[in-house]
Amino acid sequence: MIVGIEGLVERKEPTFVHLNVQGIIYEVQVSVNTSHAINQSKVKLFVSNIIREDANLLFGFIDMKEKTMFNTVLKINGIGPKVALAICSTFTYDTFAQVVESKDVNMLKRVPGIGPKAASRILVELVDFIVDVSDEGGNNGALTEAMMALESLGFKKDAIRKALHGSQGDTSSLVKEGLRKLQRL
Repeated sequence: MIVGIEGLVERKEPTFVHLNVQGIIYEVQVSVNTSHAINQSKVKLFVSNIIREDANLLFGFIDMKEKTMFNTVLKINGIGPKVALAICSTFTYDTFAQVVESKDVNMLKRVPGIGPKAASRILVELVDFIVDVSDEGGNNGALTEAMMALESLGFKKDAIRKALHGSQGDTSSLVKEGLRKLQRL
């Protein structure tokens, strides 16, 4: 599986980039946000590789948060890569997290290809979209792992989120702290 690609930009359009990787030119679908961020001739993109019976598609992202958002939205039933890419083009990761958190159907309907029913379904299915906008450090991976560990022990996601809100540390210390706080809830 391809998870990243680095090469020289041969052609750049708002929705795709042609990258020359040692003589082989790949077409990589990108969001408008990623397209605007590409401003040098050499670029490195995080990639989601989607293989279908009639195509092998590469979707590239300038940062890992955008790739995470794309992959999360793609897991929703009825949402394909084109709509997921449209969401990535319309919102940044942090803005999308705020839209999901506030359950703003009207904002989500602004995305091309998403109507009121699809917007409502997306918001319902993304209730568990884990994000801490204030967390710019490397704590997000440990926080996610701790949340999954506590969830596997049978705790509800809302309670886990409340217990771990504002917590920092490695995975084991977050799990210990979460267990301590969850016993009181």
